[in-house]
Amino acid sequence: MKNYAIGCDLGGTNLRVGVVDVQNGKVIYLQSTPTQAREGYSAVIARMAKMIRDVISHCEFSRENICGIGIGAPAVLNPQEGVVLLMPNLYGGWRNVPLGKLMSNLVQMPVHLINDVRATTYGEWKYGAGKNTSTMVCFSIGTGIGGGVVINKELVMNFHGTTGELGHMIIDPNGPECGCGNHGCLEAYASGPALAALGIKAVKQGRTTIIGELVNFDLNLINAEVIAQAALQGDQIAREIYEYVGGIIGLAAANVSLAVGPERIVICGGVAKARDLLLDPIKATIQKRIFVLPKEKIMVVKGALGDEAGILGSANWASFKENDHTFN
Repeated sequence: MKNYAIGCDLGGTNLRVGVVDVQNGKVIYLQSTPTQAREGYSAVIARMAKMIRDVISHCEFSRENICGIGIGAPAVLNPQEGVVLLMPNLYGGWRNVPLGKLMSNLVQMPVHLINDVRATTYGEWKYGAGKNTSTMVCFSIGTGIGGGVVINKELVMNFHGTTGELGHMIIDPNGPECGCGNHGCLEAYASGPALAALGIKAVKQGRTTIIGELVNFDLNLINAEVIAQAALQGDQIAREIYEYVGGIIGLAAANVSLAVGPERIVICGGVAKARDLLLDPIKATIQKRIFVLPKEKIMVVKGALGDEAGILGSANWASFKENDHTFN
């Protein structure tokens, strides 16, 4: 069995490529560079291919020890065909792009695609906060809300790997419009921008809060991190915002828990940096809303791998596809 794989994180801001020891879950060499998506997908793919060749050249072992390349992308994919069907948040016309074939031809290695948050989920389950569990749910909370589910030691990849879009669970069918076109999705209530909007609203209403002071009343600078700073300084309004958002996420987590019975719920993404400000109301809501499961066995934890989760997860996905026949 080959012990190494390449993990790639195709982000809107940065491209990140790392060599991963998939046996030990270690990134042994990593490169990052701006995506420069406005140059178009051909230029982005060529840049990523060069990075892959560069990181391989830094290895002390031959490329024959590398089983393949995993690419995590914020996209709707056809992983079986290696095609990006749609990547709405990346400039450059990423529609029906045969990324797997193009990259494989450039680097002469097997390439496997996976959605970026499914990659994060797989990384956290294999090496991070979900390690040694059989069933795990992951919420990645940032500009949007993504997710992933592992059931009985298998990453759920039904419908071309689109299963796991937990941010688009319906919280209220009469709720605000979501970017996906539906109404009342979790993402519309509890993403980073939704949380920031609550802070902006509080300042505009003249409520007693230091949120505005922290940014010299430039409302464009209010984000989840600023509201967390205010909350940690004892600001009651900021704490109430996190209680509300955490409660909404907790409601979604309770619903998923009733469906799949996870041993662990992992919270990742930029908003998760608020730690207990967010995790405590999630935990409290799960305890309040679940009656027919042993809810004391459901742990809610912050992701353990940080920015490396996607690299580790996509690399291990490549390893699984090339080497393994089981997730054990």
